[in-house]
Amino acid sequence: MDFLRPATWEEALAAKAAHPTAVPLAGGTDVMVEINFDHRRPAQLLDLNRIADLTDWEVGEDTVRLGASVPYARIMEHLRAELPGLALASHTVASPQIRNRGGVGGNLGTASPAGDAHPALLAAGAEVEAESVRGSRRIPIDDFYTGVKRNALQPDELIRAVHVKKAAGPQQYSKVGTRNAMVIAVCAFGLALHPDTRTVRTGIGSAAPTPVRARAAEEFLTAALAEDGGWDSGAPLAPSVATRFAELVAGACNPIDDVRGTAAYRRHAIGVLARRQLGWTWDQYRGARTLEGAA
Repeated sequence: MDFLRPATWEEALAAKAAHPTAVPLAGGTDVMVEINFDHRRPAQLLDLNRIADLTDWEVGEDTVRLGASVPYARIMEHLRAELPGLALASHTVASPQIRNRGGVGGNLGTASPAGDAHPALLAAGAEVEAESVRGSRRIPIDDFYTGVKRNALQPDELIRAVHVKKAAGPQQYSKVGTRNAMVIAVCAFGLALHPDTRTVRTGIGSAAPTPVRARAAEEFLTAALAEDGGWDSGAPLAPSVATRFAELVAGACNPIDDVRGTAAYRRHAIGVLARRQLGWTWDQYRGARTLEGAA
């Protein structure tokens, strides 16, 4: 196994172009586990740890540009207001040691349906900045996941950053596991309200071959809020709306039975998470509107 250690981003792109099968290594929280258990034996490892700007982030007027190697711990500490859903997801990642090493770029590169960041990124409507010696492009998160542990990157491309719209409304994230730490999600769900566009987005993890959105549920809730004038009034949601939303979210799942849980349990649990998160996010939205009115 060859160990490639570029000092600059340009050197990294050149190395990836020369060795398309080289596996990028940053936090190493996924790759090194596979290598240590002899589940993977790549011909080359491409170490990106000397490239400092991969650990930088920039908060713009409307979006946050998050370097691919920004650790989860920094997202929790510094970007909780701008990216609340992703910050909540970061809290659920493994242990403090891994949260200080792992980053969103690794989650995206691995593209495991159980990756903790995926539901939050889907709900927020992120874009993945991919680059090669041929140029740079933005991949909408909806188009990024192409199959089980497969993504839309070309063989010579590397993930440089993730662009995430700053939260305009409440966001939530939660997952089900056998314990609170060091656990792969049995299932996970993320929800984001976007009052500026009067839309809703969701993200489901570990309950389908890829991370997915519950589009029918989003369309239903968006229509229900528009019909009832909910965005303007902040009125309580009818229980029937929450129940139907949860049913549609559960219906978007395509889970399997495995050692972590049955398909039936995953589908049921996702529905429960969806109903709870809708209650939490709508309560947050109503509370924020009350404060705005008082001011």
